[in-house]
Amino acid sequence: MAEQILDSVRSKYGAVAQSTLSSDDDGVRAVAEAFGYSTEELTSIPAEANMGLSCGNPAATAHIRPGEVVVDLGSGGGLDVFLASKMVGAQGRAIGIDMTPAMIERARANAMAGGYTNVEFYQSTIDHIPLPDASVDCVMSNCVLNLAPDKSAVFREIARVLKPGGRVAVSDIALKGELPEAVARSMAAYVGCIAGAIKIDEYRAGLLAAGFEHVEILDSGADLNAYTKVENQSGCCSPAMDGESCCAPAPNTASLHTELNDLLKNHDINAAAASVKVYAVKPKATASAPCCGPSCCA
Repeated sequence: MAEQILDSVRSKYGAVAQSTLSSDDDGVRAVAEAFGYSTEELTSIPAEANMGLSCGNPAATAHIRPGEVVVDLGSGGGLDVFLASKMVGAQGRAIGIDMTPAMIERARANAMAGGYTNVEFYQSTIDHIPLPDASVDCVMSNCVLNLAPDKSAVFREIARVLKPGGRVAVSDIALKGELPEAVARSMAAYVGCIAGAIKIDEYRAGLLAAGFEHVEILDSGADLNAYTKVENQSGCCSPAMDGESCCAPAPNTASLHTELNDLLKNHDINAAAASVKVYAVKPKATASAPCCGPSCCA
């Protein structure tokens, strides 16, 4: 079942990666701005790095410093990687991990077009990060951990690659209530970043079980209906079905967009789900790391 889910997600994201969606589209740009990106940030990176798939701006709460190694899980077209690359500078590295070949291809093309020399992209699932133990200062992710079938494995893998004192800064979708059964059972809703989300308390417990401390999960208060700003897309991860345009479903075909749109019309997703800011610290070897999350570090 897990492999079936991953195959479905990989297929649908591949369709998005091969689309023309970018910050040049008003709707795509509006989604990013609704979830915390500034106009200056979006214009400072390749337009094709943004496809309207975000649910927050993790780099804004990651406290990234020059010279650090930062990893983005589920890096897509490279949006957050490119923002991080400017923060770590020439002596640092910004690394993207994504399981979809077309996304990796798009991100690398963006890196070449933008002249980035301190970024790298690797194809892999996020429960098997292709990096050494204790080699990373900060792990980010943007609306991707909810797609992982085994979230505990992902939390453990994040802990493995982080240095002692390293931190997690994630934007994600989490549940604050029970999803309607029709939504919870829908594969379209899973690929759309909804049905695979876990409850906020479960998210916190998973991070603590993986060994993290100073865990904070804050509801950003963002309206999840912002995703409808992208014309003909119904959710944060609403790629086209195989063989369809990402922006125009094939005639007479029941597309993912149609199914997800029907779910969103009939159910108030904001009542059960939230865009959240997640922060956690891997303990230092000799002492507890200071809290520096979004609510306790200026």
